Parts: sequence; structure tokens; C-alpha cells
Amino acid sequence: MNAGRGFPATPLFLIAPLFYAIASKAGCSSIGRMKSTLPLVALSLILSVSSFAETPVEKKPASSEAKTSGEPKDVTPDEAEKLIKEKKAVVLDIRTPEEFAKGHIEGAINVDFLDDKFSEELAKLDKSTPVIVHCGSGKRSTSSLPQLKEQKFQSIFHLNQGFKAWLDAGKPVKK
Repeated sequence: MNAGRGFPATPLFLIAPLFYAIASKAGCSSIGRMKSTLPLVALSLILSVSSFAETPVEKKPASSEAKTSGEPKDVTPDEAEKLIKEKKAVVLDIRTPEEFAKGHIEGAINVDFLDDKFSEELAKLDKSTPVIVHCGSGKRSTSSLPQLKEQKFQSIFHLNQGFKAWLDAGKPVKK
């Protein structure tokens, strides 16, 4: 049951004594009068109880599962490396071509965030493939997240503190 939502649906036989009590309070002293009042009381109770019935709750993916909501998930270098090794994501390096040439994560796609054609280049990428986006320190990649969401990338992972964190963790670099 949802917290604070009310009662689950209740079988009618469990609330029949309540009908009798309500009918008695309403001035129905004889069985005949009670029978005529009972359907009205029953209907009002059923409607009020059914409005509190339990509703299904959407299940959210566990943190280890790839997200499909388009909401970015921050990842550590270890988590990013695992996603890459398991071929569950591609790396989107948004540093300048000069920065990229000095060293990058193997297999990374370089799309320069500072280039005027950044959005056009993003549009060419497969939106259904999960991406791990990073820059040098995390500032540009954080700024790029709204554009990735706007372009409907389904799974976005953001490398915390960018390529610097990758290097500091001793992860492999391609030059």
C-alpha cells in the first residue's frame, strides 16, 4: 500500500456490522426500514473505501542497472570502467581535439563541447546506446547534460570529476 494513501479494498462481509450500526444511528429501528436504508449506506461506503484502494507503484531500476529514464547518473572511474568493459556504454569525451590527442579513454568518441556544431554532432549519435560523458574536470560535461537530455539520450552516465579522476584512479589511457 502507498504510504498515507488510506485503506486497502475491504470485503463487504467485514463491514456489514458497520452498516447495521450506521443504520441504527440513522433512526432505522425496524428491520424493514433498515433494509431500505442499507443499499444507500452500502453504496456510499463502497465508493468511499474504493477511493482509497491501493494503486500500483512504478518500480525504479536498481542503481547497478542501466538507467533508461534519460536522467544522468554520476559514476566513479571504477563504475565507468566496468560499464566500458562489459560493453554497456560508449564514452563521449567532450574535450577539445587537442586535449583528446594528449590522451583519452580507449574507444572514446570526441565531440568538442566548445565547438559551435556540438549539438549537430550529438544529433548524429545513437540515442539508444548508453553514454558515459566526461570532460577534463567535470565542469563542461555537467554543462552538457541538459543538451544530452534534450536530444533524448536514453541512458546518460556522467564521469565524476572528468578525465582527471580517471587519471588519478590509474585507469588506462590511449595516446
